[in-house]
Amino acid sequence: MKGLIHWFTDNSVASNIMMVLILAGGFMTLQNSRQEIFPEMATDMITVTVPYPGATPAEVEESICIKIEEQVQGVDGIKRLRSSSIEGAGTVTVEVRRGADLRRVLDDVKSLVDAIITFPEEAENPVIKEVVVRSSVIRVAISGDTDERSLRHIAERVRDELSQKPGVTQVQLSAVRPYEISIELSEESLRRHAMTFEEVVRAVRRSSLDLPGGSIKAVGGEILLRSMGQAYTGQEFEDIVLRTRPDGTRLLLGEVAQVIDGFQDIDQSTRFDGQPAALVEVFRVGDEDALQIASTVRGYIETARAWVPQQISLTAWDDDSVYLKGRRDLLLRNGATGLALVFLVLTVFLRFRLAMWVSLGIPISFLGAIWMMPLLGVTINLVTLFAFILVLGIVVDDAIVVGENIYTHYRRHGDAFRAAVEGTQEVAVPVIFGVLTTVAAFTPLIFLPGTTGKVWRSIPLIVIPVLLFSLIESKTILPAHLKHMPPRRRAGGEPGWQERFALGLEKFINRRYTPLLDRALRMRYVTLAQGLALLLFTFALVAGGWVKFSFMPPVEADTVTVTLEMPLGTPFELTEAA
Repeated sequence: MKGLIHWFTDNSVASNIMMVLILAGGFMTLQNSRQEIFPEMATDMITVTVPYPGATPAEVEESICIKIEEQVQGVDGIKRLRSSSIEGAGTVTVEVRRGADLRRVLDDVKSLVDAIITFPEEAENPVIKEVVVRSSVIRVAISGDTDERSLRHIAERVRDELSQKPGVTQVQLSAVRPYEISIELSEESLRRHAMTFEEVVRAVRRSSLDLPGGSIKAVGGEILLRSMGQAYTGQEFEDIVLRTRPDGTRLLLGEVAQVIDGFQDIDQSTRFDGQPAALVEVFRVGDEDALQIASTVRGYIETARAWVPQQISLTAWDDDSVYLKGRRDLLLRNGATGLALVFLVLTVFLRFRLAMWVSLGIPISFLGAIWMMPLLGVTINLVTLFAFILVLGIVVDDAIVVGENIYTHYRRHGDAFRAAVEGTQEVAVPVIFGVLTTVAAFTPLIFLPGTTGKVWRSIPLIVIPVLLFSLIESKTILPAHLKHMPPRRRAGGEPGWQERFALGLEKFINRRYTPLLDRALRMRYVTLAQGLALLLFTFALVAGGWVKFSFMPPVEADTVTVTLEMPLGTPFELTEAA
C-alpha cells in the first residue's frame, strides 16, 4: 500500500487519467441510465385466476380454488399456496421457494391446472401468469357528462395515440367495463317460432366464425381462401340466419332474441371530479425513462384537447414521476449543500487548495458508483436515490482525514510532496478499516430474501461502490494533487485569516478539550460507567415502549382513500349512492 501511494503521488499524470476516466465514465453512464419509479422485478409468485360468472364466494372456493390447490400442491418448488374467492372469480397465488426455477414451476402449474376437467361448465378458462411488478408512471383521466360508450371510444383513441409516441410502449385502459354482446332469449319467443334454446346456440356457433377455405394456385402465386363470418357487433349478430323457411324467407336471430351490444354486467363505476370517467394507464418497460414518459404524456394531453369534445376533460393524474423528480432534486440540493459546507469548513481551518480537492471527492465517488451501476444491475430510482442521500454524509470522511493529516505534516516541514506521501501512508490502515467496517455493515442487505430483499438490495449496491471509490480517491488522486501546495508563509509575517481560525481551533482544543480528555482518562471507570448507563438508558427507552419500533413507519400520503364495505348482497346502486 505504501508503494502504491508513493507511486501515484509521484505520477500526477496517472492520477489525473484515473480521475478523468472515473468522471467521464460516470457522466456517460448517467446520460444513458434509465430512470424509473421503483426497480422492476419478479416477485417469485404465480397467480391462477378462474372467472366463474354468477357464483358466490363459497361456490367459487369449493368448485375452483380447492380443486386447484389439491392439484398443484405437490409441485416441487412451491413454498406456499394462498387462495382468494370473490363473487364471480377465484384466484390461487403460488409462492415459489427461493432458489427454485420459476419458469419450470410455472410450466408445471399450467400443465396441472389445464388437466382439471371437473371445473363447472359455467367457469371460464384459467388465466395463469407470473406476477411481475410493473412500474406505473402516470394516468390520464378522461371524464365528462356523456355515456359510457363515448368515454370508452375516446379512451381507446387516447391509448392508441399514446402508444405510438416515441419512448412509450405499454399503455392500457383501466377502470372500464369490458365490451360484451349479450343475447337474451325468452321462452315465449322460442315457442312462437318453434325453436329450442340449443338450436339457437348451434346456429350462432355455426354462423359466427371464420373458416379456412383452402388455396388456389394462380399464375401470380398462391391465393389463400378464407370465409369471414365472425360477427363483431350487435347488428351483425342480429343478422345471423337461424332458419330458412320453405318460401325462401329467413328467420333472423334479431327476430327471436334481444341482442344487447354493451358492456359486461359487473358492478363497477368510475368517477373523476364527480363525472363519469375512464382511465388510461401508462407504464414504463425496458429501458424507457419515467420522467420522459411523464413529459410526453403531459405534452400529448395539451395537443389532444384540440379534438376532444368540449364536455370531455383530459387530466394527468397519479403522476408517480413527481416523486422520482423530487428525490432527484433533493439529492442535488443536499449534494450541493454538503459540498459547499465541506469546502467552507476546510477553507476556514486549513487551505483553499486542500478544501477544493477534498470536496472534489464527493462527485468523483458518486460518478464512480454511477459508472458501476449497469454492471451491478441497478438503475436510477427512488431506492437508489435514497442510497445516494444516505451515503452523502459519510462519503468524504476518509478524504478529510487524509487531507488534514497531509496538511499537518506539511506544516511541520514545508515539503508538500513529502507531506502528501507520509501523511497518506500514516493514516492508510485506520482509514481503510474505517471504510471497510461501514461496507461490512451494509453488505448483509444484499442477501435479504424475498421481495423486500430485491427492493432493498439496491441500497448496498450503491453505498458500497461510493465508499470504495471514495477510498480509492483519497489514496491515489488526493495526495497527487495536494503535493502541489504552495510554500508556507514565512515565519514572523502577519497571520492570515485562515491561520487565525486555525489558531482559534487549536486554543479551544488545548484549553477545553484536552483537559476534559485528561480528566476522563484519569477517571476511566467513571467514564466507562457513564457510557454503560447511557447505553442501558437507550435500551430502556425501546423496551419501555417510549421509542416505537416499526419496519415501515406510517407516512402521511398525498391522497386520501376511503373504503366502504356494505353487507353482502347490497344492491350496487345503493353502494354507489353511499
